[in-house]
Amino acid sequence: MTALIALFWRDLRRAWGSGALWLPVLFFLLVATAFPFAVGPDAPLLARAGGGMVWVAALLAALLPIDRLVRPDRDAGVLDQLAVRGFADEVIAAVKIGAHAVSFGLPLMVALLPASALLAQDAGRVEILATGIAIAIPALASLAVLSASLTANLKGGSAIGGLLVLPLAVPLLIFGAGMLDPAGRGALKLLGAASLLLTVIGPFAAGAALRGLRE
Repeated sequence: MTALIALFWRDLRRAWGSGALWLPVLFFLLVATAFPFAVGPDAPLLARAGGGMVWVAALLAALLPIDRLVRPDRDAGVLDQLAVRGFADEVIAAVKIGAHAVSFGLPLMVALLPASALLAQDAGRVEILATGIAIAIPALASLAVLSASLTANLKGGSAIGGLLVLPLAVPLLIFGAGMLDPAGRGALKLLGAASLLLTVIGPFAAGAALRGLRE
């Protein structure tokens, strides 16, 4: 248990201490800044489309740091040491998912406020966006760790990581954006169900991928 706690805190220090923490946040804010220039000065159009763009930016921000999620531990032999000590790969993956959810999720929620202002989202829509993204953060972290585990042996794995998990992320984007529609009353429940399913499946799928790294 001590080794898993140490792994959790080391992943947090790697994200927050190396400066890599700010890359997803800066990317998120850059997307929010650039999108109004593409749409133009039409405030109603920007308000309608901005919520969906927030969800796309959140997904991409979660996937940006996948190169540091698994590969450094594989190269340093940490994964082998944990396996020798009897820790299941699924448990290791779950710890990494939790650390990634905290390391990128908290700054992302803070960055959501200025991003929403840039995208002309009113207070009600900001509240809905914050609720939806908070629900989806564990699922986004699961997809990121799964992608990192699948591509840890590939050079430039981050370039194709998003393609691998994009089909799994589509329900999150659909239901998350659907929450912004006044008629989409069931979108919140569907988003919660999709996020819970991905969060539960993520450690098992990523654990299987971690075992493949040692074979």
